[in-house]
Amino acid sequence: MRVITGTARGRKLKAPEGLDVRPTTDGVKEAIFSAIQFEIEGRTVLDLFAGSGQLGIEAISRGAKKAVFVDSSQQSIKFIKDNIAHVGFESQSEVINMPNTAFLRTTRETFDIALLDPPYSRKLIQKSLPALTSIMSDEGVIVCEHEIECRLPEEINGFVNIKTKKHGKTGITIYRKVNNDEE
Repeated sequence: MRVITGTARGRKLKAPEGLDVRPTTDGVKEAIFSAIQFEIEGRTVLDLFAGSGQLGIEAISRGAKKAVFVDSSQQSIKFIKDNIAHVGFESQSEVINMPNTAFLRTTRETFDIALLDPPYSRKLIQKSLPALTSIMSDEGVIVCEHEIECRLPEEINGFVNIKTKKHGKTGITIYRKVNNDEE
């Protein structure tokens, strides 16, 4: 597992082992960041279900102003902090050890990009989306990585599914807020 491009390009990252952590492959990560490549610079990113922190680290490497990494696992938090230190992104990172539902309910921060890659088969994306939409900026984009069998809503609180892509056994769904002024 490595950072694909940007200021930390090629730096290797570590991930905890076990069934709950399934690091994003380079191909899927490249597809995610290709879809949002012109929206990353200077933005605030939420890496929810952060695992190893690789998605948030990739975003900072590509120019994001800040990433907030949230995970409920103490083991994952240790790997996230180690990976952030390894690439030198401590000043642009905030690491929070908390269940996603508690974080979404209590945060006062607004995010421009949310990256969700939860453990599969638990419907965690579906449970998180309603609260997540309330902390996104008006230009916000939500990127969900999931098993291809997963069916996500077409619209949730003004955010519309604008693209669903398949990469092997992985699906990527992207939501953007609908601007009613343009309709």
